[in-house]
Amino acid sequence: MSAQGRPERGDPMTLHVETSGEGPPLVMLHGFALHGGVFATVVPALARRYRVHVVDLPGHGHSIAPAGGLDAYAQAVATVIDSIGGSASLVGWSFGGQVALRLAQLRPKQVHSLVLACTTPKFVASESWPHAMAQQTLARFGDELAVSYRLTLQRFLTLQVQGSEAGRRSLHALREALFARGAPSKETLSGALRILMQTDLRDDVAAISTPTLVIAGQRDALTPAAAGAWLAAAMPQARYREIAGAAHAPFLSHADAFAAAIDQFLDVDAATLSRA
Repeated sequence: MSAQGRPERGDPMTLHVETSGEGPPLVMLHGFALHGGVFATVVPALARRYRVHVVDLPGHGHSIAPAGGLDAYAQAVATVIDSIGGSASLVGWSFGGQVALRLAQLRPKQVHSLVLACTTPKFVASESWPHAMAQQTLARFGDELAVSYRLTLQRFLTLQVQGSEAGRRSLHALREALFARGAPSKETLSGALRILMQTDLRDDVAAISTPTLVIAGQRDALTPAAAGAWLAAAMPQARYREIAGAAHAPFLSHADAFAAAIDQFLDVDAATLSRA
């Protein structure tokens, strides 16, 4: 990462990071097929109290670093955290939440606290996991990506705000953001989709002792609120916050409530740490 938060030419492993604000470090990780610009509506509020580092994950947005499996995504974010002092709080949305969970598992000393927004340990439904999408739905999505990924991703955005009270406004913002930094390659998209289809972190999360806030959207159709409630119950130091009327992108549809939930959680976490 350069001083301006832009990738250095000739360094394919460097991620694009945009930094603003002053205070304790806060790293934000976006969801599948998007980039850090999707957080534009909520960063100014957070930057009043935190040094906010918004990351483009490997292969997404302006990051030229090659994508890989979930561990590769986590290790790439770990490099960013190393460059800003060695530890930070993490905000991960959807797929970015799974990356954050994996990083907290692999390198717990780097993750001071976790905020998991509309995150699930398992995106695909099964007999033992009803709080998710059907595997056929994700598989069909992958087939459609291969034919017309731009059109398919635009349809995907409709799902991300489905049921939200502010769905139309949120959908417009997501569509504006989608190709603002170019489109991820088909290889990046198919690899990330494969992670979504194959990852199951249910057996791992109980070992993650990082203080955690799980934020769920009451009307989320992609990662149902029940998945977030399960996650919060399964993690030893997690608490749960459900945003009424929100769907899969509460930082867009309910930006003030989203920022306030993070602020309150990090304040409580800092107070607890100071008493330890």
